[in-house]
Amino acid sequence: MTSTELEESTDVMSGTDEPRRTPRTYIPARDAEPVSFAERRQPGRMTLSDKLNLFGAALAAVSVTTLLFGRLAAMSGVLGALVVTGVVFVLLYALLVRMSDDRQAVRDRVMTVMLAATGLLLFLVLVFIVIFTVTRGADALPHLNFFTEDLSLTGPLDPLDVGGVLHAILGTLIQISIALVITIPLGLSAAVYLNEVGGRFARFVRTIVEAMTALPSIVAGLFIYAAVIQGFGLGKSGFAAALAITVMMLPIVIRAADVVLRLVPGNLREASQALGSSQWRTIWHVVLPTARSGLATAVILGTARGIGETSPVLLTAGISAAVNVNPFKGPMISLPLQTFEFVKSPEPAFIARGFGTAATLLTLVLILFAAARVVGGRAPGQLSGRRKRAIARASLADAGRFKAAERRHGGGAGPAS
Repeated sequence: MTSTELEESTDVMSGTDEPRRTPRTYIPARDAEPVSFAERRQPGRMTLSDKLNLFGAALAAVSVTTLLFGRLAAMSGVLGALVVTGVVFVLLYALLVRMSDDRQAVRDRVMTVMLAATGLLLFLVLVFIVIFTVTRGADALPHLNFFTEDLSLTGPLDPLDVGGVLHAILGTLIQISIALVITIPLGLSAAVYLNEVGGRFARFVRTIVEAMTALPSIVAGLFIYAAVIQGFGLGKSGFAAALAITVMMLPIVIRAADVVLRLVPGNLREASQALGSSQWRTIWHVVLPTARSGLATAVILGTARGIGETSPVLLTAGISAAVNVNPFKGPMISLPLQTFEFVKSPEPAFIARGFGTAATLLTLVLILFAAARVVGGRAPGQLSGRRKRAIARASLADAGRFKAAERRHGGGAGPAS
């Protein structure tokens, strides 16, 4: 590198004789070597070296665990072998990555592998639960009467081709429907209030919601039992159980919807209000449609929390063996509570019915999840077929109105709209 320094000069325009020092300017020589930059790493891409490191670390971890548990040490147990294999794998993989990359790459690769392993472990646990439940309930599920009959004429010693859980299925659907009718407007309104309106009272509401999130389910059942059943003399019913489920669902929906509404860009609100829309029209036509998919996910989380509750329903719904479609009168059992009652029995037929009921509950949750994703799973700005047809009809009507205006004005331009 060669440098040329501009010497001191006199500021003639300012009329002073004090010298002014100008900055140095460095001019690279023609024969200077080009500056080399390190290649940018792409964390999401796996090279051949990364794959070999993974395979080598996994093979070495299995080999070390086999030696420790089979030859060198008196270790035993499947859980201990899995833990030792995981620890050895992480250490060896970090060592292999460090041999060719820097520390930042080691941290990135190790954390990526650990997160992927954790996700795979949770998925395997879920698959194990589903397979175990369906396998234990396989004796009861093939019988059609299991879904079309109740237990009003079924005894503990009756075979599986007699009786079913129709009353529990209807009870679950009725209770969760009532809970959703109460929870969705209250939960979304509270989330909108916390994000769009605010005020000094909003902090108090957010604190109460956060405290209710950690509320034990048995406390919610006791609250409804004391306030509604004992206080108003309503008695154990499906409506009381729905109120207890609502207490459990409401904070989940509010918290999840609160987080989703915070993710809506603020420039969308500013653009809407700059065009003359009021705050409530902005919320209704801009904020809520933009966060529709996330709000549907919030409702799904609340439904998943409420539909599997057993403790509040045990205190508020009561036990019934017959179908009851009136939520305001008489006991109304649900699928979780029916599963709890079945598995307490020592009879193999009732235990099989219990696992079949649990499998039915899993299927019902899956159906509700799929329906919610169909309703609210579109991305922001993605219109449904019905909405597209409505917009096309409105556009055709506007075009006809403009042509009619042109004809009325003798072929001239129509009025500006």
